[in-house]
Amino acid sequence: MTIPKINPKPVFLTPKLIRPQYPLFVYLPGMDGTGELLRCQTEGLEACFDVRSFAIPRNDLTSWDDLAHNVLSLIQAELEKNPQRSVYLCGESFGGCLAQKVATLAPDLFHRIILINPASSYHLRPWYDWASQFIYIVPSSLFDFGALGLLPFLAALGRIKRDIRQELLRTMRSVPSETVLWRLSLIKEFHIKNENLCNLKQPVLLIGSALDRLLPSVPEVRRLMDILPNAKILVLPDSGHACLLENDINLYDILQENNFLEAELKEISYSEKK
Repeated sequence: MTIPKINPKPVFLTPKLIRPQYPLFVYLPGMDGTGELLRCQTEGLEACFDVRSFAIPRNDLTSWDDLAHNVLSLIQAELEKNPQRSVYLCGESFGGCLAQKVATLAPDLFHRIILINPASSYHLRPWYDWASQFIYIVPSSLFDFGALGLLPFLAALGRIKRDIRQELLRTMRSVPSETVLWRLSLIKEFHIKNENLCNLKQPVLLIGSALDRLLPSVPEVRRLMDILPNAKILVLPDSGHACLLENDINLYDILQENNFLEAELKEISYSEKK
């Protein structure tokens, strides 16, 4: 993905291959907010998508609403190049919360929605609220050590290549402690009314990792399944929270195998392989 030299506000990172004639695939990242880790999946997704990854500045302390409106503004700017193309919205972890906010603000904009281990599951573990209070008294200088200790909970390390594990750790350490605390506070206050989620009539794929040690993702996708009118669940039996970094996980293949691609995308994919 191409990383802008200066990004005082949220931007879309773009791959080297720009395809404005293809459907737009918008990825909203986890707590790190960098959007850079999607590169593990970009090559596969580029088979039939024009991929964009949302990047939030490391010092950004704005609200859910501000972030959601930023996403929508960036999408509208992309659609000016080709207003007729469909838009797929994908949110992972923290980005899974943001995706719900974005989608409920513009329920008719998206043709498909993918939520991966959404952090809206936070409230399914009430003791997190109690435990998180201690984070506020941890000195900033110790956050580097905390990132290292959190790594086994964030990812199934045995399923991730060594260089990707190192990149994940560097990315976690690059986010200032103030930003971590702010984004944690956003997750704690996150709430969307069920009736707003019921307005999302498009197909929604809910992906939950069975071995997620960070959040109760499988119970959360099952909860969302009961609310969203056109949703289906995929449970990844051997995956951890950061499943998109794992060697054996290919998001494009998952979408294909779960019949989650529109007919036009299947045709694009077929023509690309010829």
